[in-house]
Amino acid sequence: MLSILVVNGPNLNMLGIREPGVYGVATLAEIQMRLTELGKQVDAELHFFQSNHEGALLDEIHAAYGKHDGILINPGALTHTSYALRDGLAAVGLPFVEVHLSNIHKREAFRHVSVTAAVALGQISGFGPLSYELGLQALCRHIQDNRSNK
Repeated sequence: MLSILVVNGPNLNMLGIREPGVYGVATLAEIQMRLTELGKQVDAELHFFQSNHEGALLDEIHAAYGKHDGILINPGALTHTSYALRDGLAAVGLPFVEVHLSNIHKREAFRHVSVTAAVALGQISGFGPLSYELGLQALCRHIQDNRSNK
């Protein structure tokens, strides 16, 4: 069974309340429940973490080294600004997929750049909660394929 860390950054604890026209009405708890069910189907145990603090996110990512097989992350606004988060993800060397509920490339210009995407397996955005599910499937498939090719 795979062990996947699911990380959510700043303001994602406010899903369902925060700008529903942009982020939808699903809460973070509802997204996590859907992911847990999908995790069972793809043989993955999920470990959830959310923080509004960059340092706490980094500590959790660092702790993933040697503990988890991969990371599914929605860095929130830190996507566009946090070189520390990018470096932390690169440092642990775990495969990760970046996800976003909204299509960041159709929004304000400052949201078009992701500093973390360059070290990610890939980025999925614009599909609401389905972005998380697609990201989890892609991440697990990648890890499983790499294990079977060894």
